[in-house]
Amino acid sequence: MQLGLLTAPFGGESLENVVRFAREAGFDALEVAAGPGSGQLDPGTLDARRVAAIQDLLEQSGVAISSLAYYANVVDPDAERRRQVLAHLDRTIDAAAALGVPVVCILAGMPLPGQDRRQTITEALPGALRPALDRAGEKGIRLAFENWFATNIQNLEHWQLLFEVIPDAHLGLNFDPSHLVWQGIDHIAAVHEFAPRIFHTHAKDVEILEHRLRRTGNQAGGWWRYVIPGFGRIHWGQYLAALRSAGFQGAVSIEHEDGTFGREEGFVAGARYLRQFI
Repeated sequence: MQLGLLTAPFGGESLENVVRFAREAGFDALEVAAGPGSGQLDPGTLDARRVAAIQDLLEQSGVAISSLAYYANVVDPDAERRRQVLAHLDRTIDAAAALGVPVVCILAGMPLPGQDRRQTITEALPGALRPALDRAGEKGIRLAFENWFATNIQNLEHWQLLFEVIPDAHLGLNFDPSHLVWQGIDHIAAVHEFAPRIFHTHAKDVEILEHRLRRTGNQAGGWWRYVIPGFGRIHWGQYLAALRSAGFQGAVSIEHEDGTFGREEGFVAGARYLRQFI
């Protein structure tokens, strides 16, 4: 496995600066934020000269790019915004192919107005994603949905339905256990059930505030929050062992959403903790 990080917290900083930090902090790989105007890598402005410069940077540093990340609503109800999102997804797939990056991490979109998640999965996602899926397949790129609870793949029933209606083998998951744990979903069982679909994984933990939960119940907010790995409920040795037993050998990418840590401080703390298992 590779120890990686999602570059989004570095905002407008250059890829060169992020690679420098990653190398010094002992990371193996980067999940590079690649939205429009990204400070690290904007597929809309990537040309052959920049591709060569990035490849040289990676070779000299020993840091790899495990995936490009473009987290946007691929079934946006506004037709023009959806067109723009899907056009940028095409550019991101092309950028991944040019750079030799095997995975593009995306979202499964939000439920459409007047539809529940199951309806959006069956009626909207297949048509919206088909051109990008075909493009990715032709270029040898795998698309990986992060299972953010707010999107169409909130729980394992949604996952199962998604892969029934879109069975392409190069469509899978950027598996984030934190979104499952606070919902009470068995993330270890999910690893084994969906093993062939796990292309990438987020390392993000979750803290459960039991005293708050007992007072407000699980329909209220404020009783859980995302934290750096090692500071929450997930047993990372168990989780990574399950991934290994399922055949996963990809990137474990820290997604830093813990407000109690500074940017670099949080990544370093997470890396120090996870290194004992990777």
